[in-house]
Amino acid sequence: MLIGSVTWLDHMAMVGKSGSGHEIVFDAASEHGGGNRGARPKELTLLSLGGCTGMDVLSIMEKKRVPFTSFKIDLEADTSAEHPQVFTEIRLIYRTEGEGVLREHVDRAIQLSQEKYCGVTHMLNKTAKLVLISEVNGDRRVLD
Repeated sequence: MLIGSVTWLDHMAMVGKSGSGHEIVFDAASEHGGGNRGARPKELTLLSLGGCTGMDVLSIMEKKRVPFTSFKIDLEADTSAEHPQVFTEIRLIYRTEGEGVLREHVDRAIQLSQEKYCGVTHMLNKTAKLVLISEVNGDRRVLD
C-alpha cells in the first residue's frame, strides 16, 4: 500500500509528504488565490507519468545495453473544457541520443513500458488518449 499526506500551509498552499519521506509543495496560481509557490496537482500527475515510464525505459535500455548518452521525455496534455477538466490527450515525446543507438531497441522499451509496466499509464489511459512519439538522434516517429 502506498501512503502519503497533504497538509495545508496557508491560502491555497499545501505540502505533500510521501510515505518515503519526500516533500513537495502544491500551490495555485495567484488568480486562483494561491501564491504560485509550488506545482499544480495536474502538473504533478503529468510529471508522475513521465517519471514512471521514464524509469521503465531507462531500466530496459540499460539491460539491453543501449549506448544512450541523453534521455528526456517531454509531456504535453490537453484537458476537457468542462469540469472536472480531465486530461483528454497526452503526448509523450521520448528523446534519446547516442551514437550506435538502435531505434528498435528504444521503441521496444517504450512499448514495454506502456503496455506492461507503467502503472501511471494504465491509470491515465482510462480517460486520456496517449500519443507516443519516439525521437532517436533527431529522427522522430509516432508509435502505434
